Amino acid sequence: MGAFDYQKGELYCERLKVKEIIAAVGTPCYLYSHRALVENYQAFNEAFTCTKHLVCYAVKTNANLTILRTLANLGAGADIVSAGELYLALTAGFKPEKIVFAGVGKTGDEIYDALKNDILMFNVESLPELDLISSVAKKVKKRARISFRVNPDINPQTHHHISTGLAQNKFGININFAAEAYERASLDKFLEVVGVQVHIGSQITTVEPFVEAVEKVFRLLKTLKELALELKYIDLGGGLGITYNDEKPPTPQDLAQALSPLIRKSPYHFIFEPGRYIAGTAGILVTKILYLKETQVKKFVIVDAGMNDLSRPVMYDAYHEIKPVRESGQNEMLVDIVGPICESGDYFAKNRRLPLVEQGDLLAIFNAGAYGFSMSSNYNARPRACEVVVSKNQYYIVRDRETFGDLVSNERLLDIK
Repeated sequence: MGAFDYQKGELYCERLKVKEIIAAVGTPCYLYSHRALVENYQAFNEAFTCTKHLVCYAVKTNANLTILRTLANLGAGADIVSAGELYLALTAGFKPEKIVFAGVGKTGDEIYDALKNDILMFNVESLPELDLISSVAKKVKKRARISFRVNPDINPQTHHHISTGLAQNKFGININFAAEAYERASLDKFLEVVGVQVHIGSQITTVEPFVEAVEKVFRLLKTLKELALELKYIDLGGGLGITYNDEKPPTPQDLAQALSPLIRKSPYHFIFEPGRYIAGTAGILVTKILYLKETQVKKFVIVDAGMNDLSRPVMYDAYHEIKPVRESGQNEMLVDIVGPICESGDYFAKNRRLPLVEQGDLLAIFNAGAYGFSMSSNYNARPRACEVVVSKNQYYIVRDRETFGDLVSNERLLDIK
């Protein structure tokens, strides 16, 4: 039985009826399966037993503290991109020596915080960033462990907004000029050069781009070895896709098998940074139908969740499967499923066939565990949704629904003249 299954027409999360959870907590609600999180992490981790490795969960994917704690307790590391994510990772229990810091715009304060906490390493994206890390390390009187993120100019065949390994993308250092950057870093007494990182994109559905990236990294490592530069870590990033619609992405086992000839007998310690694969299928967004509206040209199902709760459809034209929480008959209606936000882009599906539903029914938006709540906002002064984790036959509210008071909690109401 999967994490989210229908039994006698009722959608369950693990052993609980979704409608009964929602009756207690309301909508919109992000609902996560603890079992799915654990199984997804273990599937990725166990796929790479052929080599020394560390799985660093991409915190940006879903940064709920309970989800982070679950993964930290399993032995995962953390891939972070801000001081805020560093704070969350440490609060959740990730060990500093299992934290890697990526991102093109690290500030001096963020670098300082990470150095003081003695994280595993920084993935450096530019030479000016390298200089800043060195200057902060000098002030802290520490050597900063670094790797360079190299840009291999590989097309991962994914949406252009989440492709990160092409020459025109803002990420990393051109792999053809990386050797010069490594030589420069090796001469700095406040830097310890320990690795190389490559991350080519997200929601990748074939193994070939990963293989091509690793092959290019190994060619770089050969050049570095000729320059007497020996590294310890190869960070292969994340990006493994999941099935949202009709994609047939490789499993972690498929990826490991494809990479095995290259990495199995390698002396390097490999780091992987999955996020979507671990959290994506472990979560749904549950929303209530407010109105059924019909115009001369369209039928609309208007729900109480909006683009502020789940922005992927409008940002990436992303597909999410949507089903009633309680299955109805075989009759179908062709509809747009839209939210209450004052934007035409506030939709979850267009021209989608949906079983006959009524006002007040609940809908489940599937595969919403990744880049769902973490990308949500308060647009239109809407309090953000609650988050609930289900484990077997118990549910736990792991983030309360925001209140109107929360919307203004950081503001000052002044009469300025």
